Amino acid sequence: MSTTRPPAVAGMFYPADARQLHADVQAYLRGAKPLPMDEPPKAIIAPHAGYVYSGPVAASAYAQLLPVRDRIRRVVLLGPSHRVPFRGLATSSADSFTTPLGEIPLDRRAIDSLADLPQVHPLDEAHALEHSLEVHLPFLQEVLDDFKLVPLVVGDARPAEVAEVLERLWDGPETLIVISSDLSHYHDYATAQRMDRHTSQAIEHLQAEAVHSEDACGCVPVSGLLYLARERGLEGKTIDLRNSGDTAGPRDQVVGYGAYVFH
Repeated sequence: MSTTRPPAVAGMFYPADARQLHADVQAYLRGAKPLPMDEPPKAIIAPHAGYVYSGPVAASAYAQLLPVRDRIRRVVLLGPSHRVPFRGLATSSADSFTTPLGEIPLDRRAIDSLADLPQVHPLDEAHALEHSLEVHLPFLQEVLDDFKLVPLVVGDARPAEVAEVLERLWDGPETLIVISSDLSHYHDYATAQRMDRHTSQAIEHLQAEAVHSEDACGCVPVSGLLYLARERGLEGKTIDLRNSGDTAGPRDQVVGYGAYVFH
């Protein structure tokens, strides 16, 4: 009997109506500009706030996948846990994840290949209400053709443990790594801009040790990617850098959002 993880934040972080969701994501994508590229990106970092706040920035990253949408067949998606405290990285026992746009099958073989890693364990509770992964799924459904998903919620873990998992799943250009993270939280506009520029420079220079919890809520998966990207000789590029004061909120307490691509 197959099981699915239903959407938990549809109607809150993004529209629950499929037509409206499709229209909104497409509008965000039309506002972004793909860069010329010969090969699919190996990884992207994109934010996970409500679409009214971070949707335009997330679209800046996802638009880069449109020219190669038929070449990516698996997405490894990592985001921080906001609701459930736990040690390590949590997999899901579901066979698929569902959004208003339909079902996404999980790559059970890839998930099972992680079973011998001590930091990885199944924990459906970590996935049940977590938005950091879910908000990326409609974007992936809109920009890619058929693909399978490896969803991982990151709890109390070290960047090296994340890097070990990513190394196991790296494979070729058919596999895309997506790291979910916002940047600085609840500073005034000017302070956030300064902090987020510094974080973006660290990301571009693959300085895993320079990204901390005050810089990005997904600092552990971000740092894990940067650590491995440095080992693998990837190059990082900032595609977009804004905050909620630029999109849909006041400027006294803002949340930072960045979009990054790695080749």
